[in-house]
Amino acid sequence: MGWFEPVMPWALGPDYPNWSERLRDGTSVTIRPVSSADIEREREFIEALSPQSRRFRFLGQIGEPSEQLLAELTNIDYSHDAAFSAVVSEGSDGRFLGVSRYNTSGANSCECAVTVLDDWQQRGLGTALMKHLIRVARARGISFMYSRDASENRAMADLARHLGFNRRVDPDDPSLIVHSLWLTTRPN
Repeated sequence: MGWFEPVMPWALGPDYPNWSERLRDGTSVTIRPVSSADIEREREFIEALSPQSRRFRFLGQIGEPSEQLLAELTNIDYSHDAAFSAVVSEGSDGRFLGVSRYNTSGANSCECAVTVLDDWQQRGLGTALMKHLIRVARARGISFMYSRDASENRAMADLARHLGFNRRVDPDDPSLIVHSLWLTTRPN
């Protein structure tokens, strides 16, 4: 499925079809919705992140993820939000290599995040995850997507620039950057 193909918003959920992607190094991955059955995969994913990647993802240091956090990250209300995981396509135990998600923060906007395991970065996985997330958000009529990221997170800055996001310092916290993308024609 190409990234510009339409998505039926009412069909998205844990049973939504998977996407196949070939990364820059030739590895084939499957991108699929996250479900409540993925709670242990989500735990293993977070625990496998380096301390810096965890800090960038959660904007603060966390140790072992709590049961409440894991439930929030895997019990997705697909009528409003979306979360996708990437796994190796063949011969895989289903281990998460990366996760992208958005949560609606209003009728027409959403906050997004993407995280990729350290040893899977620089292969195009974050780009693939975000392109699917953006496509689904557009198909659902979301007009504006944004993320709040640590100012020293160069990988996110590069990805956001590559995908066309604008960048500005968060007016409430100068240690954070807000990356934003209009998904529809920007209002005057």
